[in-house]
Amino acid sequence: MPKDNDSGIGASPKRREDVRFLTGAGNYTDDINVHGQAYVHFLRADVAHATINSIDTSAAEAMPGVVKIFTGADFTEVGGIPCGWGVTDRHGKPQQEPRHPIIADGTIRHVGEIVAAVVAGTVEQARDAAEAIELDLSDKPAVVGMAGALAEDSPKVHEDLSSNLCYDWVFGNPDDEAVQAAFDSAAHVTTLELVNNRLVANPMEPRVAIGEYSRGTDEYTLHTTSQNPHVIRLLMCAFVLGLPEHKVRVIAPDVGGGFGSKIFHYAEEAFCTHAAKACGRAVKWTSTRSEAFISDAHGRDHVTKIELALDSHNNFTALRTNTMANMGAYLSTFSTSVPSYLHGTLMAGNYKTPVVQVNVKTVFTNTVPVDAYRGAGRPEATFQLERVIDKAARELGADPIALRRQNFITEFPYETPVALTYDTGDYVATMDKLEEVADVAGFAARRAASEKNGKLRGFGVNCYIEACGIAPSNIVGMLGARAGLYDAATVRVNATGTISVFVGAHSHGQGHETSFPQVVAEMIGIDESMVDIVHGDTGRVPFGMGTYGSRSIAVCGSAMVRATEKIIAKAKKIAAHLMEASDADIELKDGQFTVAGTDKSVAWGDVTLTAYVPHNYPLEELEPGLEETAFYDPANFTYPAGAYACEVEVDPDTGKVTIERFSAADDFGNIINPMIVDGQVHGGLGQGIGQALLENAAYDEDGQLLSASYMDYAMPRADDVPFYQVDHSCQTPCTHNPLGVKGCGEAGAIGSPPAVVNAVVDALQSAGKDVTHIDMPLSPARVWAAMNG
Repeated sequence: MPKDNDSGIGASPKRREDVRFLTGAGNYTDDINVHGQAYVHFLRADVAHATINSIDTSAAEAMPGVVKIFTGADFTEVGGIPCGWGVTDRHGKPQQEPRHPIIADGTIRHVGEIVAAVVAGTVEQARDAAEAIELDLSDKPAVVGMAGALAEDSPKVHEDLSSNLCYDWVFGNPDDEAVQAAFDSAAHVTTLELVNNRLVANPMEPRVAIGEYSRGTDEYTLHTTSQNPHVIRLLMCAFVLGLPEHKVRVIAPDVGGGFGSKIFHYAEEAFCTHAAKACGRAVKWTSTRSEAFISDAHGRDHVTKIELALDSHNNFTALRTNTMANMGAYLSTFSTSVPSYLHGTLMAGNYKTPVVQVNVKTVFTNTVPVDAYRGAGRPEATFQLERVIDKAARELGADPIALRRQNFITEFPYETPVALTYDTGDYVATMDKLEEVADVAGFAARRAASEKNGKLRGFGVNCYIEACGIAPSNIVGMLGARAGLYDAATVRVNATGTISVFVGAHSHGQGHETSFPQVVAEMIGIDESMVDIVHGDTGRVPFGMGTYGSRSIAVCGSAMVRATEKIIAKAKKIAAHLMEASDADIELKDGQFTVAGTDKSVAWGDVTLTAYVPHNYPLEELEPGLEETAFYDPANFTYPAGAYACEVEVDPDTGKVTIERFSAADDFGNIINPMIVDGQVHGGLGQGIGQALLENAAYDEDGQLLSASYMDYAMPRADDVPFYQVDHSCQTPCTHNPLGVKGCGEAGAIGSPPAVVNAVVDALQSAGKDVTHIDMPLSPARVWAAMNG
């Protein structure tokens, strides 16, 4: 619960990092400039599918300022961009995995793919020279729609593959006959077909990369806008450029938002690193917003048929889904895990459905690669499940809240039919809290008031659960992960008692520089200002797996706790020596070491100084110094859960949807900083509402992105979202990490889209409209069309 004071776990001190951000003192990658640096402009494909017959760079090479021009021929000896997760399909075959070149290898496969790169003295010179490059292309048919891509006569995105199918995966109950029997014996079956629309992440800061090379030491440095610099270094060194890791330093300074799109290793990062040595000078690239639309990995893009079976008492008996998931032209870093293990494992939701079968076919198309976007698989699962439950409630004449309550899991731990074990939770309590916060009892009056004003008012509710802190490494390894998913922290205590904590998690809006010190400071009993957090630099942080999947506090924070416990254990030994006592009798509280039952004490600062000035020190049993490292590999996922409610008004004349109220009741386990949690939920809700009402990445049949700028891609603005009622007082602590935390960064984006759609459908049905579903985004045109048949 929140504290009254402003320090320690459970308090809400202001975010210390905001001082530099709000005063313009942040240090972003584009703020960094290296003496003598050159600039690269990437010539990107303006067609979706073509054979490159020839590239004539002679005119461009003669233009002012040009240092060097690169084409695919310059990268034939290096590896392609790797995929970090391998999926085995329903027949025991590995996924089809085409090479993902840094620069197009003779075939263009999506609009935005790099065809050539011009390095020059200025950005303008590089751009002018790129326009002088002459391409001879032979157009090929573009493959855009997933159903068409799977047709037998479809052109192939990759000629060396057998088809456009990446994998055909089944999870949960693999016995088709047994699953069908469960549906055949059902008293009622609800079926729904839906689309989870493609999104562009659009973080405030576009991607940037600066590659440097030192000829004297044969060392590389890459500054990049990344959520996980150690993973970037590992992938780039081991699989792409073949460089020794100890000769490569990756630095991710302040990063202006990621939302998943900056997890991945991109071609531009490998290019700038390689080109720095080839050109003999630093090479910098800053993406334009237009480039970002066609080069950053997109999110979502699923087409699903979901079926829910119920018995005569409205108990859920079986669930079956069939999904096509778009991979785009290439496999991005974690793309294959999103529609499979990050999605299929959550299809049980908050409910005790005994039979669950998930089928996913992933498809190559001539579009930008698709990968994780805030929530990554969990929003897709929640949207399917919560929409079909709502439709079932309407078909059965049941109250949507009561139907959910009846089917809630209530006993923990609970092993789901899709391989997860929920360790703790209380879905009844979160629904109780939601009904209170959302004032469900007062909705009828609010609906009547809206109707007097000529508007249709609707109420939508949904529940969600997510799996965060992806773990443990041995399990995810069996599921196809090609990396461990632990994390690490080093706690370095200085002689004067101040502390530097080196963490593998990267902060790009999450508030780590504020919340992490709250944990360490409370454990020791010192002021939080004495604790500094260092992140985002492989040259300073020993190792780390980055920030995504709401893993930072649950995984990296747990490593930090373990390292701090080691610090305290050693410090107690030093204090015991100073006070001539046994370390078993030493207590630490409020920064003071005391001998239990006595008035003997020694201050934290005296102990830390002794560690570095060991004139009176137990050298026979302890080394001088006070620094410890810990790696933490979780025993299980964490399972945040919650219930959300949305109220909308629909204008029957125009179809415009206005969100009037939005309420969220979340269970995040123990909470470090309630203010930061509120902010994370608010941000997620804004993104989920954006998907539900506004955002859509649309392609035409030739593979041209029709929504490739803010003129055509509708981002949510302040007047598109309401003031939120957010509550996280329902706390069932995680049972398997030392902090009892669960994670909160993705919840809002997971739980909000189905609540919005459920509310709009409810509004239309209140006016007698026979509307059971509208695909996102629920634009005025789509809503008006649904209302009018």
